[in-house]
Amino acid sequence: MTAEAIEAGPHASPEKGLRAGSGTTTAADGGPPLRIALLSYKGNPFCGGQGVYVRHLSRELARLGHRVEVIGAQPYPVLDEGVTLTELASLDLYRSPDPFRTPGRDEYRDWIDALEVATMWTGGFPEPLTFSLRARRHLAARRGQFDVVHDNQTLGYGLLGDLGAPLVTTVHHPITVDRKLDLAAADSRRRRASVRRWYGFTRMQRRVARRLPSVLTVSGSSRQEIVDHLGVRPDRVDVVHIGADTDLFSPDPAVPEIPGRIVTTSSADVPLKGLVHLVEALALLRAEHPRAHLVVVGKRAEDGPVARAMARHGLTDAIEFVKGITDAELVDLVRGAQIACVPSLYEGFSLPAAEAMATGTPLVATTGGAIPEVSGPDGESCLAVPPGDAPALAAALGRLLGDPGLRARLGEAGRQRVLERFTWTKAAQGTVELYRAAISRVAR
Repeated sequence: MTAEAIEAGPHASPEKGLRAGSGTTTAADGGPPLRIALLSYKGNPFCGGQGVYVRHLSRELARLGHRVEVIGAQPYPVLDEGVTLTELASLDLYRSPDPFRTPGRDEYRDWIDALEVATMWTGGFPEPLTFSLRARRHLAARRGQFDVVHDNQTLGYGLLGDLGAPLVTTVHHPITVDRKLDLAAADSRRRRASVRRWYGFTRMQRRVARRLPSVLTVSGSSRQEIVDHLGVRPDRVDVVHIGADTDLFSPDPAVPEIPGRIVTTSSADVPLKGLVHLVEALALLRAEHPRAHLVVVGKRAEDGPVARAMARHGLTDAIEFVKGITDAELVDLVRGAQIACVPSLYEGFSLPAAEAMATGTPLVATTGGAIPEVSGPDGESCLAVPPGDAPALAAALGRLLGDPGLRARLGEAGRQRVLERFTWTKAAQGTVELYRAAISRVAR
């Protein structure tokens, strides 16, 4: 969950206000255009799915004719034409290259800044709470300027009560799932205590979630987790699948296929992502397929289970980590792979699976969390294996590397599945339906 600074283009200033998505008086669904405040406490498009969600959903909402203003903190999201960004700055305590920094005295602006630093000093993660407090203050000063407020998984105390507009909240999956897996991977009492302190904000998120009138999530699996882990009433949780940018993530026969290349998107130091199991699988796979190698889109960890597994199996030269690449570079990287792999122990949706399938690259994925909802049945649109099972992962990868016909069939079926079910246009349309329902509920 460490935030990284990103390099982005110039952002619109708060003073410029809202820009119309289409300039019309009627949105695509026939209703009046909505003025939407989309809150994003963390928007890095290169690290995790929240920045991807904010970027693509806001763009499609604008294309449907709505006015969208993203109110976000560092790392600021990259947004497309037609969407305004208002920068609601934090102290950016987890930025690269000096994470967990102590701010200078002249950086403190108010008591929220002091709370942010104090929470970090005691080992906690303050951003969901402190962003929610800043957002509440910002929205109070702009009462009447928005028809709906859409919170992207902040779930902070500041968002309870009257925000001046109905609130809809996206929960991709409960962070309590991450907490459980990180505790299971902790190898000492001290480390477990540190994990519990870091995830202290999940107690707040449980309390806030139970009081929310409208929760949006991205899969049936996440919906059940929200009910079970957060205690939200089932009738308050709706599923709107997210999707891939199928224009960007598309097949291109001109991109050469690299023999033996397997690509995955993962953070090396996050147990939930299951990268260590993929490294173990690669070691087994190379006995029969010596040209097999792995490209990881994500940050390389210099120490930890993944680094130790790479050293133990002598795979340093067979695994490459890339980060900060452009969208076009990412798409060509996936297109050029013979296999895309999602080894996660759990996912609330899995955008990397949908994006890889959209390019026509055959997929090997686990059955963790909502991944099967995206990837589809084993043998039809992917090869599916149990989470955490390195031998099964190696067998599936080997089967695909040795069968060009199967790769072609799964790649084509995967692309078709995404086109039919998982696009950002469909996601935006479903989200607008929930906005209008929330507005009507408040009006009644």
